[in-house]
Amino acid sequence: MSFRTALMAAMAMLAVGGTARAEASVDMANGKQLFELCQSCHGREGHGNRVYLAPAIAGFDRWYLEMQLQEFRTGVRGLHFDDLAGMRMRPMSLTLRTEQDVLDVAAYAASLPKADPRPTEAGGNATTGKDLYTLCAACHGPTGDGIEPMKAPALNHIDDWYLVAQLEKFKSGVRGTRPGDVYGVLMGPNSPMALTLTSDQSVRDVVAYIMTLDHKQ
Repeated sequence: MSFRTALMAAMAMLAVGGTARAEASVDMANGKQLFELCQSCHGREGHGNRVYLAPAIAGFDRWYLEMQLQEFRTGVRGLHFDDLAGMRMRPMSLTLRTEQDVLDVAAYAASLPKADPRPTEAGGNATTGKDLYTLCAACHGPTGDGIEPMKAPALNHIDDWYLVAQLEKFKSGVRGTRPGDVYGVLMGPNSPMALTLTSDQSVRDVVAYIMTLDHKQ
């Protein structure tokens, strides 16, 4: 699927679905119980663990957690042999047996206090990254808070090591190339993002800038 085709498909989905999302009722007690499995990698507080390649998920937008869990469950994510973390997450997602389980555990994770990540990756130039981020801001927002209608997640509470890893996966086609990944392809190897972040240095620069954004919102 070309970037243009993917963009048109994404816009069509937005036009049909609109920006409103029906708020289904959730069982927070069930979500907390289900999260016990998640915390083995993501931590009790949901702040992630680099050893397990598990990102912070605490306080993340519920809609995005739901979307990613569904993508793992359906194989849109987690089936590429070069995606070790994704392949680990795929069977975990299948323990969520019902749609209600997905809603419940996503709601519980979203209710946890957000992480306040500190830079760990060296070599990035935030000044250069600020200019590069102009493209990112169109979907993720100028302060990295994410934009739900664009299905673009918040970036300002994610560890820099995870951001670097995901940008590299998108650029190489490990993410964003599976059939059905309508929104992921907008970040894939044929996207403006890949054409802008053409080097490892540019990836580190834009991530260095993202780490300067307000992490306490």
